[in-house]
Amino acid sequence: MAALSDKEQDKIKQSIEWAEKATSGEVRVCVESKCDIDAYERAITCFYDLKMEATALRNGVLIYVALDDHKFAIIGDEGINKVVPPDFWNSTKKLMVDKFKNRELAEGISIGIIEAGKQLKKYFPYQTEDNNELSDDIVFLN
Repeated sequence: MAALSDKEQDKIKQSIEWAEKATSGEVRVCVESKCDIDAYERAITCFYDLKMEATALRNGVLIYVALDDHKFAIIGDEGINKVVPPDFWNSTKKLMVDKFKNRELAEGISIGIIEAGKQLKKYFPYQTEDNNELSDDIVFLN
């Protein structure tokens, strides 16, 4: 997988903004080139490094992608995990993998974000008084 172009980054950010209009949940994307450990474990570290647990309803979602190592993970905070079924993210992951296999990285990430927004809407609908608690910018590491 190659790095994300400016156009691809804009597409991902627009997907985050769209998803967050459907839900009070907060979605972030974290991208780095290498991941020497399990992607889920790395995503947990990034989640806390980015202070994603600081949302009022504990309903943050992180999509983590390691470009060179072709790894990714989706994790949700404890507020989400308390109410969703155990296989909540599996269908979203499958949609993303299908795009990644076709070398459509930005499309895969965007689909993951949009699906997260749709699914979170059921449990955490958008509230008129919602504040954007976390930045919509993509976080690039290493």
